[in-house]
Amino acid sequence: MSTPLLRPGTKDEIKGTVHEVKGKVKETAGKVTNNPNLEAEGNAEKNTGKVEKKVGQIEKVFEK
Repeated sequence: MSTPLLRPGTKDEIKGTVHEVKGKVKETAGKVTNNPNLEAEGNAEKNTGKVEKKVGQIEKVFEK
């Protein structure tokens, strides 16, 4: 059986969600360990994930 291919918009949404979750984890770890660099890195990755997810949603609208 072959795996169904995901549309580009769906792929971006999934990648965005992964980045968002990783960013939240890093941000929390930075707060807990009192590491402002890790906290800032996590915040940046979380925001990147949000943007990537939104791009995927917009792509899905134009795919139809």
